[in-house]
Amino acid sequence: MVSERKATLNIVGEPAVHFSLLVPTHGSDCLDIRTLGARTGRFAYDSGFESTASCKSKITFVDGEKGELLHHGYPIEQLAEQCDFLDVAYLLKHGELADAGQKVVFESVIRKHTSLHEQMVKFYQGFRRDADPMAVMVGVVGALSAFNHDAADFFDTAQRNLNFHRIVARMPTIVAMAYKYSIGEPFMNPRADFGYAANFLHMMFATPREEFRPNPVLVRALDRLFIVFADQGQDASTSTVRMAGSSGANPFACVSAAIACLSGPAHSGASEACLAMLQEVGDTSRLGGFVARARDKSDGFTFSGFGHPVYRHFDPRAQLLREVCDEVQQELGLEQHRLFALAKALEKLSLEDPYFVEEDLYPSVDFYSAILQKALGIPMSMFACIQALARTAGWMAQWEEMLADSEYKIARPRQLYTGVNRRDLSAAMLP
Repeated sequence: MVSERKATLNIVGEPAVHFSLLVPTHGSDCLDIRTLGARTGRFAYDSGFESTASCKSKITFVDGEKGELLHHGYPIEQLAEQCDFLDVAYLLKHGELADAGQKVVFESVIRKHTSLHEQMVKFYQGFRRDADPMAVMVGVVGALSAFNHDAADFFDTAQRNLNFHRIVARMPTIVAMAYKYSIGEPFMNPRADFGYAANFLHMMFATPREEFRPNPVLVRALDRLFIVFADQGQDASTSTVRMAGSSGANPFACVSAAIACLSGPAHSGASEACLAMLQEVGDTSRLGGFVARARDKSDGFTFSGFGHPVYRHFDPRAQLLREVCDEVQQELGLEQHRLFALAKALEKLSLEDPYFVEEDLYPSVDFYSAILQKALGIPMSMFACIQALARTAGWMAQWEEMLADSEYKIARPRQLYTGVNRRDLSAAMLP
């Protein structure tokens, strides 16, 4: 909504220029500077886009100061408590939760598309066994368009729906196959009698030698982890989807680009770093020494998984996963296990010690997701893949919303050029 209030840009010696203020449903007003270049010959500079809204979106709202995360208006706490991941995936795409009939149809369609083309299965053999699973996923997901030529016709609503169903359904299969390939075990086909999260656990950990029945507590825990990761608004990987999609690239290429972005340690590496940190500390008896190191600014040691660059004081996702971690550890009898006992002691310390409290270093979602995935038996090398699997629902919803936007156009960011001034190539320098 356009506000009646205006913002005025005053540059000495030039006429004042007025800009409209756009008022969102939630969050801060936005200064509409789309005509800035045409009207002033100047552009805004905002490294990292921390003060720039690159799009309009109805999907996800994040308020880091208040610790709030909403998907189409629903708080993440309520969704994780009352819904499953496919409920949330449907919500992200359609803007409303499915009724009973719609959910049956949606689950049936997802189940129908879980398998990969046989030629794609052979695709894995082209990778080294020790390849980074995220690198494998970039290649395999990008190759989906080579097996689905109709994906290019994404201005057709039915085709967009099919693309969404295909990739959301196949991501668990792609991730599980990347893991199985890395450890040299045979691929396990998806099962029609298992739900989304249960099927993933089956494809990850089952073998042909024995019957595999996923533990319902672990299935529900993994499902909540997927919900927590489903969408985070305009973060780096989601912005990558929109940037790539603005050129008209097919959705599989856009998701592949997002996975490549997510693979960077600054985006998805915090859970891995947290588990590595816990392994370095090793035992509760050594915790005091590491706290002293953390206080020493010259040491360089930090407690990974504490504090968050967006959620400054409280992360609702962390509280959700904290409860899930407790349930899983109790179910598996891990409370006294050295690593999990250390995590519990560090969690308690962080809520009481002045160093943590004063610096707002509360246990983050990355702390609990690391503990939870470790308890579930997911290796550290697969942490980013799990996040990509869940985030695909959000990426596809964001991609489709971008296509439907009347202001949709190819992204062309400006730059602040700081290179050498124009110069001529001297004739004497030519051969």
